[in-house]
Amino acid sequence: MPSSFGVVDLFAGPGGLGEGFASLDEDGHAPYQIGISVENEASAHRTLTLRAFLREMLRREGRLPGEFIKFHAGRTPEPEWAEVDDASWSVAINEARYLELGSLGAATEIDQAIERVRRRFDDMILIGGPPCQAYSLAGRARARSKLGYVPEKDERHYLFREYIRVLDKLRPAAFVMENVKGMLSSTVESRMVFEMLIEDLSSLGTGRGSPYELRAITVEDGRSRLRVAREPSDFVVRAEAFGVPQRRHRVFIIGLRADVMARAAQASVEVPAAKRTLDDAIGALPALRSGLSRGGDTSDRWEVTVRIAAQQLARLHLKNGQEKLGAEFDRVARRVQGGTSLKRSSTALPVGYGNSNDDLQLWLENKELCAIAQHETRGHMASDLSRYLFASVFGCIVGASPKANRFPMAISPRHRNWYSGIFSDRFRVQLAREPSTTVTSHISKDGHYYIHPDPIQCRSLTVREAARLQTFPDDYLFLGNRTQQYVQVGNAVPPYLARSIARLLSRVLEGDVVSLSTGECGWGRGSLGKNRNLFGECW
Repeated sequence: MPSSFGVVDLFAGPGGLGEGFASLDEDGHAPYQIGISVENEASAHRTLTLRAFLREMLRREGRLPGEFIKFHAGRTPEPEWAEVDDASWSVAINEARYLELGSLGAATEIDQAIERVRRRFDDMILIGGPPCQAYSLAGRARARSKLGYVPEKDERHYLFREYIRVLDKLRPAAFVMENVKGMLSSTVESRMVFEMLIEDLSSLGTGRGSPYELRAITVEDGRSRLRVAREPSDFVVRAEAFGVPQRRHRVFIIGLRADVMARAAQASVEVPAAKRTLDDAIGALPALRSGLSRGGDTSDRWEVTVRIAAQQLARLHLKNGQEKLGAEFDRVARRVQGGTSLKRSSTALPVGYGNSNDDLQLWLENKELCAIAQHETRGHMASDLSRYLFASVFGCIVGASPKANRFPMAISPRHRNWYSGIFSDRFRVQLAREPSTTVTSHISKDGHYYIHPDPIQCRSLTVREAARLQTFPDDYLFLGNRTQQYVQVGNAVPPYLARSIARLLSRVLEGDVVSLSTGECGWGRGSLGKNRNLFGECW
């Protein structure tokens, strides 16, 4: 009989990593079930709890509740979920915990929950990633600008130790730790954070029991595998190699308990051969116009603003002999002058919704839905619409996002550092026929890094478009205000990628692969000294 693994999800956010594990179906068997998930941001925790509720409802009833379908479509206010199904809601609130990891109270509650959860399953899996702000390059740059900031006193640097504390107590069959690439170069107390992490992970078994073997996920010959890392960069996983329509590069450390490690050598999972693009993910969604944040927002005023900007840019580029760019700006001007009938939001399902045989669309779409949710644009200043228009047309014609020095002087911001290189990517258009750039929480700010490729729409991406690029299914609803929704999406692990990792782990844990060949290098055999060579060495 196939095994059943309980999942403990720490630093869960809105649940992207957990969704990948919980959604995996192997020939009618679900190998993983979330036992407990922990998040300390209120809106993300609400999202997490709602998803846990829906997951339980699907398990019990085999369908989404009608109350959710109507709420998802924006037709009714959010219901009291306990009144919809009290038993499923009880499961959800017991699963999704609102806790501050690292606090004594949270540790006690988590330990008690773990003891209850582990009795329900054959074995356990630990997943999650400590908050990344202290490790990311952008986060470190912002921190340095804060008066009196002392890295050694930033508790976020040490939250991975709470993950390790739970790991040591739980002793799961495997664990997955995710974080930003910046973790590989971050330092605290003159030491590399990544080195400290590896030392802590490697010393778990010292003196009692066997340590974990650490592995990196690689893609070779169209299949993903678990391999020995020779250097820190080997732990970087490129999401686009797994069919995610986004260039998202993150650190994933996979740990396997010694008793399951012997089954890992030949485990592999096929990955998509074709690169998935932004157009694959969001191209079929309803076209929208942006809003105007100042001076009143109407369709007529928006059309006039975009038309005048397009005419100005057409004259400028035609005068400079840039016929292709000029002709495209002229086309936009004439199209907008004729009226676009674009709205700022739409819930309309795309034509043929739910009938595709494409794996990505099968993952994103749900035939039970009657609407697309959270597909609404935000407002922008009129001056920024000119820049969005230029960037999107430039992307269409040139096939790249324009740097600051390619923007015409007439629409360039009056900022003394505009041409210094600091703002070279201040306005970045996403290219339709390429995977998007990394969707981060910065998308909640102004949208300048996430310009839609269609010049007619002249806008930044909606929450739903960002969620699709992150491969959240359309029935995944993000609670909180729009800024909080963007942050949740940007901070999450793509569920489609997480499902692929979950499937690879299931190949190992179910024991249907050949044994590990002798002599392969491995981490975790003893504590690592501070000056020890961490890579390329067997012991």
